[in-house]
Amino acid sequence: MEDEPAAGHTAHYWYPDEPSVVELLEAVRRFRRSDHEMRRRLSAGMDMNETDLQALQLVIAAESHGGQVHPRDIAAHLRISTASTTKLLDRLTASGHLQRGVHPTDRRSVVVSSTPHAHHEIRERLERMHAAMAAIARDVPVEARPHVRDFLRAMAAHLDSEGGVAPLTKDPAL
Repeated sequence: MEDEPAAGHTAHYWYPDEPSVVELLEAVRRFRRSDHEMRRRLSAGMDMNETDLQALQLVIAAESHGGQVHPRDIAAHLRISTASTTKLLDRLTASGHLQRGVHPTDRRSVVVSSTPHAHHEIRERLERMHAAMAAIARDVPVEARPHVRDFLRAMAAHLDSEGGVAPLTKDPAL
């Protein structure tokens, strides 16, 4: 049941009262919630926390593009301290998902890489889902795909550009 809007607000609170825009933005919000919940379930199913899963995904994605990941890259990506990064790497190394190695050209630097075990587990858990997602994407008419792509990229760019939000203030009437 939908809450009644506050005085001066439309029934959709954030969005203009234009049904097709509202439906589209509500679909994006539902997708984002579903994606977040899927990641939560995936990490729980792999018996690791979401931060560990994000680190694992970062390393695998970098490797798939020919890149290397250093512990400082993980810390920056996850916005965690170097101490937390060390503990995270200790957990993922102990579980056999990641390994630390010496950088090939800078012997003082550490490189983090994924293991065959990590790839096996990720594939085992995500292959079916990714195949289904590709099938859903194929159902989008070919002529509409560039528009959908551009819409999603613009939404992502906007969300990436959003700065911090000012803290809530106390009601002066209190």
